[in-house]
Amino acid sequence: MPPPAAAKPRLAYIDWMRGLACLLMFQTHCYDSWLSPAARRSRFFMYSQLGGTFPAPLFLFLAGISFALVTEKLRQKNLPPGQIARSTIRRGAEIFAFGLLLRLQEYVLAWGWAPKSDLLRVDILNTIGVSMMLMGVVCWLVLAISRNARTVRGQPPKPALSAVEGAVQPSEAGHGLSDARTRLTMAATAGAPSLPRSLRQGWDTLVLTLAASATALLISLLTPLLWTVWRPRFLPWPIESYINGVHNLGTPQAWMFPVFPWTAFAFAGLAVGFILQSPAAKGRETTVFLSLGGAGIVLVELARWFDAQPRQLYPVYDYWHTSPDFFLIRLGMLLVILTGVYAWCHWVVGKWRLGQWRFSPLIQLGQASLLVYWVHIEFVYGRLSILPKRAQGVGAASAGLLIIFLAMLALAYVRTRTRGWMKGRGAEVLPWLHPARANLTPTSRQRSCGTGSLTRSGRAKLGGQCRNGPQTCR
Repeated sequence: MPPPAAAKPRLAYIDWMRGLACLLMFQTHCYDSWLSPAARRSRFFMYSQLGGTFPAPLFLFLAGISFALVTEKLRQKNLPPGQIARSTIRRGAEIFAFGLLLRLQEYVLAWGWAPKSDLLRVDILNTIGVSMMLMGVVCWLVLAISRNARTVRGQPPKPALSAVEGAVQPSEAGHGLSDARTRLTMAATAGAPSLPRSLRQGWDTLVLTLAASATALLISLLTPLLWTVWRPRFLPWPIESYINGVHNLGTPQAWMFPVFPWTAFAFAGLAVGFILQSPAAKGRETTVFLSLGGAGIVLVELARWFDAQPRQLYPVYDYWHTSPDFFLIRLGMLLVILTGVYAWCHWVVGKWRLGQWRFSPLIQLGQASLLVYWVHIEFVYGRLSILPKRAQGVGAASAGLLIIFLAMLALAYVRTRTRGWMKGRGAEVLPWLHPARANLTPTSRQRSCGTGSLTRSGRAKLGGQCRNGPQTCR
């Protein structure tokens, strides 16, 4: 059963790209864990680790794109900035909590030889969660300022429909409900000149795009300083680790995932996501993606030119870890990959999935990326490693990589099928829980309580009018 989320190319390319990040992550971890010291000196291992510079930027970049998609959907509902921020920041906090839970699990499974400091290690899940919370704060600030600016100019934002509906009194819940809601809506907006909704949202999208781009650039430019001459040594190391990855080792560590520079990839993805959702991009999807690919090539060449300059801006220049030039090169390559993946999903994978295959391994992995990331770690680096560590040749390690890939693909397939099965079982369980409601269509179910056009807030006010209470009006 093909997962519904990948039915459209706009969603399929995100899953496919996330699946590509999983595959690159598998090969990086497997060869790093299993190859012998002699094999680690080979050119093969060098290229493997070079490919390992992409999974983390890919995951963060895609987190930013997905964040923009969610934010746009919430904006389409005319929700206030504070409510949008609460929803998105809460999701970031959940991812951050998953990161802490993974660290706890790894510590327990490695009981006896893992140091307690591993519990506070800044890993990729922690950074994704923190990045999402920071993106939520930035979007909230931009939308709130824009909303206030329109109010000052005498163009107050359109009130959320739920606020109007929530003002309906129980006495109006009869046949005059629609008329009452119309009167309230007209009264709330009377005499309040406002920009057309499309222009208002287009302007907000532009400002959000610029703010996300500026934040990404600022993080990249500050990284070399915060790793060296501007290090916040006054902070406890668990907090400083989120700034520069110092951990408890005295100096910033390249194998950590601190906010500087990694969160810059998330904000770059946020900017790209808003570009893809902008009114100018609608109806021109292919042109926009090709333009993003062209911009990626320009960024790569621009970064190479900057790096070749004889004079450097920073007192300490570390190209591979903190340089803004390396950030721009990887960002440019991410944009090129994004364009290529979109083309592949739009013209190749989409046709296969609608034809006789109906299956894409990378899309399947991408739809369960958190789960396969969580599970594969223990079978590669942990005590349950399927091969002895630091003792394999390239051939044996490649065979282990294939086993990990197939096992994680099977796990992702079971996960998505189980999720679909549970949704299907919900319809079968309904007659046992609510025999009377099981025979009602969604429309008749709403009419049975007389609240078919009310939101949850309106239904709460009309709870006394429902025969079985407000719980049956969901």
